Amino acid sequence: MSTEKDWLLHNHEALYDQANQTVRYLTLTANRDRMGFAAGSAPGQWFDTEFTPKHDAFKAAFADWQNPAERTPTKTVKLVEAEEAFKTVYRKLYNGFLKESPLVTDDDLVAMGLPKRNTSRTPAKVAELSPDSDIDTSVAGQVGFNFYQRGGAHRRGKPEDQHGAEIAYVISDTKPVKWDDLTVSRFATRSPYTVRFENDLRGKTLYYALRWENTRGEKGPWSEIMSVIIP
Repeated sequence: MSTEKDWLLHNHEALYDQANQTVRYLTLTANRDRMGFAAGSAPGQWFDTEFTPKHDAFKAAFADWQNPAERTPTKTVKLVEAEEAFKTVYRKLYNGFLKESPLVTDDDLVAMGLPKRNTSRTPAKVAELSPDSDIDTSVAGQVGFNFYQRGGAHRRGKPEDQHGAEIAYVISDTKPVKWDDLTVSRFATRSPYTVRFENDLRGKTLYYALRWENTRGEKGPWSEIMSVIIP
């Protein structure tokens, strides 16, 4: 497996969050100048003329696709096409400009949602425990997933080497007997993560489970299957 596939997220929502985290950090003027992307520089010109337009196109396609009630096959095709074009420049940004630059620190990379340089042969650990979580149902039609390290002193944070949490769920009249029965999957790099539902689904039972995913895309164990009533 290539390094690119290890770090680049392929779930629509996860890639969207990861890309926005990178862009928010890199477009701060102080960060751009310090990391060699100042206006007028060759990296800065590439970022503005090659990377940014493809990122904007991806964001627009995602916004058009995001609402399940208005989602169509055509919108999905357009999102996939915009994603593929964006992934090409996203890989180039990381591998060609950021990872090899002496102006960019490992802390910068982590703050941008990107992996540190491979300075050790020790691979990222696979989580041994599932996430702990609690649920926020304070807003009608919304279920918020607050996830954190099991046994954490402050009920917050991710275990070492874990990039985020996979949240799988299904709306059902009966409790699923297998994790594979949780047919909808979402990936969250930050907690809380909110899922929104149409009004006609309020009062139905949502069954869900969570597991960690490390920076190499390897999954930890699932939590038990739990349930919540959609408010």
